Amino acid sequence: MASEPTSSDRFDGRVAIVTGGASGIGAATARLLAARGAAVVVADVQSDAAAAVAAELGRDTSAVTLDVTVPESWAAGVAHTVDRHGRVDVLVNNAGAFALGSLIDTTLETFERLISVNQVGCFLGMKSVVGQMREVGGGAIVNTASAAGLRGNAGLFAYTATKWALRGMTRTAAVELGAYGIRVNAVLPGAVDTPMTRPQGAEAPGRQEFFRSLPVPRQGQPEDIAEMICFLASDRSAYCTGAEFVVDGGLTTGAGNPPRRDVGGED
Repeated sequence: MASEPTSSDRFDGRVAIVTGGASGIGAATARLLAARGAAVVVADVQSDAAAAVAAELGRDTSAVTLDVTVPESWAAGVAHTVDRHGRVDVLVNNAGAFALGSLIDTTLETFERLISVNQVGCFLGMKSVVGQMREVGGGAIVNTASAAGLRGNAGLFAYTATKWALRGMTRTAAVELGAYGIRVNAVLPGAVDTPMTRPQGAEAPGRQEFFRSLPVPRQGQPEDIAEMICFLASDRSAYCTGAEFVVDGGLTTGAGNPPRRDVGGED
């Protein structure tokens, strides 16, 4: 159960841009930031869905159509944010693309598409908000990477490559932007139940059995990740930068086989 927000959890007077905010982790993050006092810009290529989320959250929230792969779209999105809300304090680089495929099966077109959304989109986002954050004396950037960026993943060649890259981008940006009071961190979700992880809308055979084998025996929910993102965007994480925060139910411990009951100790 989430704890009640304290003053250091609050975002009153602050403005946050959340990319990929129309659904999944992005929408959950926009809702939580708004609930804790932030003015939120829900940014997404899905204009109608972004507008619906913004309308749900009230007058301090707005929506903007944003293609994270296009510099001009970023410029327009940041301009909208400043014109409508006055400043930029938080950027959540959450927009992402996903594709199945091994090294042999992945086409150059697919590989470049994932690089464009997952890497270039994050690069452009960070670059686009630095000026505004410097003007207000600092800010927080949270990049959504993935637990896939911590290991090799058969059948996820392009996606894995981009998420490994985000880790290096996050650390380097933290080093370069710290002098301006800008913190940069990454969240590494495990398998979260979002539209992106169900591209065909169907439940894969054995999926739930796999999740029940994890140390936290369930699939992640968008709200699990939103809590960590909001922590990293808040003053509670004021001494955290250039770091990676894994939220995966124990997936990267090497779990994933049925738990053993004969590991020692008393029942």
